[in-house]
Order: sequence, then C-alpha cells, then structure tokens
Amino acid sequence: MTDKPLENRIALVTGASRGLGAASAEWLAAQGAHVVAVARTIGGLEELDDRIKAAGGQATLAPMDLTDDGAIAHLCRSIHDRWGRADIWVNAMIHVTALTPAPHIQPKDLDKVIGANIRAFSRLVSNVEPLILPSDAPHAVFFDDQWDEKFAGGYAMSKAAQRALIQCWQAETVKAPLNVHLLRPNPMPTATRARFYPGEDRSKLADPKEEAARLLAPALLG
Repeated sequence: MTDKPLENRIALVTGASRGLGAASAEWLAAQGAHVVAVARTIGGLEELDDRIKAAGGQATLAPMDLTDDGAIAHLCRSIHDRWGRADIWVNAMIHVTALTPAPHIQPKDLDKVIGANIRAFSRLVSNVEPLILPSDAPHAVFFDDQWDEKFAGGYAMSKAAQRALIQCWQAETVKAPLNVHLLRPNPMPTATRARFYPGEDRSKLADPKEEAARLLAPALLG
C-alpha cells in the first residue's frame, strides 16, 4: 500500500462543511483523493479547503442547495465532464427539524425534513449511481444513527426512511461491483447532537476526525 492509497481517485462528499462530513473530506484528501466538497455553507467549505490544502491535499468546492434537483444534476454532470466518473461518494448531508413532541410536528418542519432527508437523498442516489459505476472500485458510504429519544420524531422518521433506501440498495447491488456501506459512528460533538443533548459534556464524545479514519479506512482501504 502506498502512502497515498486513494491517489487519482475522485471522492464526492455531500454535507462536507462541518462535522463528520468535513472530517471525511479531510481524511479522503489525506489519502490522496481529489475531494469534491458539497454543502450550502460557503464559509465552512472555504475553511475545509484551507485545511485540505495546508495538508497538501486537493479539493474542489461546490456550494449548493441539494434540495434543488437541478443543482444535483448539474453537480453530477460537471464531475462527469471533468473526470469521467467519481470513485467514492460519502454522504453526510442531513437536515435536523425542530425538537417537538410527536403529535406537534408542524407541516412546515415535516416538509423540510422530507425534502432534504428523503426526497433530496433519493435524488442523490439516482444521480450519483451512474456517476460512480464506471469506476473500477465504486463505493457509496452512508452514516447511520438510531435516534429514539423524545422530541426527535421528525428527524428519526427521516433517518429510518434513509436507512430503508440504503438497505434496499445494498440488497440490489450485492452481486454488483458497487460497494454500498452503512456505517455507525460513535457519538460525536456535532451541531446535530447538540440540538438533542444541550448541556452535554462534549469532552467525552468521539472526535469526528478519529471517527472518519476508524470508519472509512476499513471500508475503502480494506
């Protein structure tokens, strides 16, 4: 294995501006991959780019709203036109609804969580699959969590829908060259977790960079 085992690989990371998405992008770049980093937060992407370049890596920033079908199609077409394919897709894009009792979930919050976590996610799967299939080692990587805490019904509902789609895709591709991974990170001090556990002692939580390495190394380099 070389010092850069993912050299010449193209890695698309959606939800790359912070948390585990940003940590995954940095790990992929450190392994030699050219990272296409996608998120809505331009400032977060620019900070990510600075860290990747400072460590000697390469990244292309793609700030966009992935709930826009046209943006997803344009993203995938642009990657295809430039490189002919992507090799790895890591998805960390998620929308967190307002915390509320299950009977009090508001229609506007439900629409947002369905639009981002279910509809946009499904559109990403549809558009990214033909982008990574030409690779000689295509991988799609997703992160799971199991929220069954009170007041998290909207978020938990959408994560269950994502999990169902991923598991169906895994079953459909079991004999295909495509590797679909559903990985479970340890609790981390992310903005999402802070919404559910305000005031928690975050010093006891796992570091996102360590989690990215722990999860991605066996999946992509094993």
